[in-house]
Amino acid sequence: MSNTIKGKVFITGDNIDTDQIIPAQYLNLVPTISEEYEKLGSYALCGLPDEYETRYVDEGKMKTEYPIIIGGTNFGCGSSREHAPISLGAAGCKAVIANSFARIFFRNCIATGEVYPVEVNDSLNQMVKTGDEVEIDLDNKTIKLANCDKIINLNDLGAVQEVIEAGGIFEYARKSGMI
Repeated sequence: MSNTIKGKVFITGDNIDTDQIIPAQYLNLVPTISEEYEKLGSYALCGLPDEYETRYVDEGKMKTEYPIIIGGTNFGCGSSREHAPISLGAAGCKAVIANSFARIFFRNCIATGEVYPVEVNDSLNQMVKTGDEVEIDLDNKTIKLANCDKIINLNDLGAVQEVIEAGGIFEYARKSGMI
């Protein structure tokens, strides 16, 4: 059976930085404390500018209705805070698809095992809108756009897919006998 993620998408633009993903005032929350981990999720993407009329996580909620984020270029730029992918994962995000990622954000996604950072060559954030349904097939490296039944190829995650599926770098090391 294929490794798939289905659901509604939340669309962002280019240069979404870590301050927009999780503003600095919430960095005092400790992700290893379950209540604080949940709170981090409630603040995911709350730093987006007012032009985003839809909130990623509704006010007063802990989880999002959008398990997939589709961005443009340079997603996750800015500071190197691990809280950024952790807050997305805590909110219920499973994957972020973008044309490119800031390298530190990409590495933090892998290290934490919170979300799949998947690159795509097409400008998906111009092809779908927030609330549209998609289906990601990680094994076949495709995404199906329900609004037009179009299938787009995703770039291969390679060996990092196993690390994310294991739950992050430390869990991967434990499961593979490294530690």
